[in-house]
Amino acid sequence: MFVVGLTGGIGSGKTAATDFLAQQGITIVDADLASRVVVEPGQPALDRIAEHFGSHVLTEDGSLDRRALREIVFADADALKVLEGITHPAIGEELKRQITASQSPYTVLVSPLLLETSQKTLVDRILVIDAPAELQVQRTMERDHVPEGQVAAIMKAQMERTKRLDQADDVVENHGSLQAFHEQLAGLHQRYLKMANAL
Repeated sequence: MFVVGLTGGIGSGKTAATDFLAQQGITIVDADLASRVVVEPGQPALDRIAEHFGSHVLTEDGSLDRRALREIVFADADALKVLEGITHPAIGEELKRQITASQSPYTVLVSPLLLETSQKTLVDRILVIDAPAELQVQRTMERDHVPEGQVAAIMKAQMERTKRLDQADDVVENHGSLQAFHEQLAGLHQRYLKMANAL
């Protein structure tokens, strides 16, 4: 299976890119969705989180209280490491399962943390969706209805744009029209089909 890892900073257009590729019949494996699946009630990772952090990180119905957990890990770097030690391997297994189940000519693994985690070992090629920082801020503020300071803090926590671009095999610039964006993706889609066929 030929796997393309798709990443980019917040507000760069990852969702717009995967929506377009999904319309071409390509399976999209989403690390954000997988990270939710592994902490659903009945999943081993959720049991381990409750064991370590206490039952107050669970809601009354036994699901994860994300806000309570977020408050703990944002205030304590060691707690965050513990949480990542529980969730990252479980997310990795879930991603592998979904990639293996894919029936499309190639598969796209979309992840904001692709380059910061071992997820990059699951992909054959890295596609970065790139946009200027001011555009990322504007889009995220409009989409999520959050203040500029909050977006800036998220961007600061993410990998630097230049470092991300240094690791890219392919880059799609997303600062013009949607049509121009789709044209770049359509060209890459054809290239990826050829690469997948050559395997």
